[in-house]
Amino acid sequence: MSTSAVLSIFAIMLLQSAPLMVRRRFPWTVTLIVTLGHLLQLGFAGLMLPSQLSVPIMVYTMAVYGKRWQSFSTLALGLLGALLATASIFTPSQYDPGATPSFSGDMIISFVGLALVITLSWTSGDLARTRRLAVKSLKDHAERLENERIMERALAASDERNHIAREMHDIVAHSLSVIITQANGARYAAVKDPQIAIETLKTVSDTGRASLKEMRRLLGVLRTDEQLQNRPLPSLSDLDDLVEVARNSGLEARLKSAGTPRKELPAGAELTAYRCVQESLTNVLKHAGTNAQAEVVLTWTYRGLDLRIADNGRGAGAIKLEGAGQGLIGMRERVALYDGTCTSGPQPSGGFAVAVFIPYSED
Repeated sequence: MSTSAVLSIFAIMLLQSAPLMVRRRFPWTVTLIVTLGHLLQLGFAGLMLPSQLSVPIMVYTMAVYGKRWQSFSTLALGLLGALLATASIFTPSQYDPGATPSFSGDMIISFVGLALVITLSWTSGDLARTRRLAVKSLKDHAERLENERIMERALAASDERNHIAREMHDIVAHSLSVIITQANGARYAAVKDPQIAIETLKTVSDTGRASLKEMRRLLGVLRTDEQLQNRPLPSLSDLDDLVEVARNSGLEARLKSAGTPRKELPAGAELTAYRCVQESLTNVLKHAGTNAQAEVVLTWTYRGLDLRIADNGRGAGAIKLEGAGQGLIGMRERVALYDGTCTSGPQPSGGFAVAVFIPYSED
C-alpha cells in the first residue's frame, strides 16, 4: 500500500473519530462530518477501520441530545451506511474481478447485523432521552411547587405581620402610652401627695397587666386558629402587599390603577377581586416559566371594576399539558356570584391574560 493511501486512510480515521470529542455540543455538525468520513471510506472497497465504532456512538448521541428530526435522520443515515458497508465488503472485485454481483446469505447476515447494531444504539439513546426529559420535567414541577409553597408561606406571613402590626398599634402601643403618662404624673404627684402617687402607680400596674395579657393573646394567635376566624378579610387595598410578595418570590410583577370608583364594591366583591389576582399570580409562577413578567391593572369605569392580569410567559399550553385549570374555573364561579364575568386565554403577542369585570351593586 502506497504512502498516499496510508495518509488518506489516516485522514479518514481522523474524520470518523476526532469530532466525537465535541459531539454533545455540536451533535448534528459532528454527525455530518462523521458521515463524510464514512463516505470517503467507500473508496477503499472492503476496508475495515476501528474508527467505524463512531457510527453507533453518534447514533446514540443524536437520539439523546439531538432534535427529533435529526435523531431520525441519523438513524436513516446509519441504516443506509450499513447497506453501503455491506455492499463494499462483498463487492465482487474484492475476491474475483470477473465475477458478477449477486446476493448471498453472508451479505444478508452482514447487513442485518450492522442494522441491528444501529437500531439498538438508537433505541438505547431514545430511551435515555425519554428518561432525561422525564427527570427534567419532574425537576421543573418540583421547582414550581417549591415556588408556590414559598409564595403561599410568604402571603401567610405577610397577612400575619399586618395583623400583628394592627394589634401592636391598637393595644400595646396605647397601653404603653398610658403607662408612660401615668408614671410621669405619679412622679410629680409624689412631691405634693404621696397617696395620689400610690393610686397612680396602681393604675400603671393594672395597665401593665392588661398589656401583658393582650401581648400573650397576640402571641397566641400564632399558635391557634381560634382568633383567626374574626380577622378582617383581604380587600383591594391589600393588592400592593400581594404584588410585593410575588416579587419576593422571583416574579417581576407590577400593579397599575386607573379611574375613580363611583361607589364602593361590597366586601365580598373586593375579596373576589383579590382572590382573582392571587390565583392569577400563582398561575404565572407555576406555568409562565422563567424570567416571566406580570402586570395587574385595575380600571374603575362607570359600570364597575375592570381587572386584568397579563403575563408574557409560555401561554395556555403549559396549563393544559399539566392538567391545571381548576383555579380558573373557581375564579369564574366567584365572579359569577356578583353578576360579573371572567375570561382567560393566551394573548396574540404571547403569554396569558385573565380579564375580570365586577359591576357595582344595585342598591
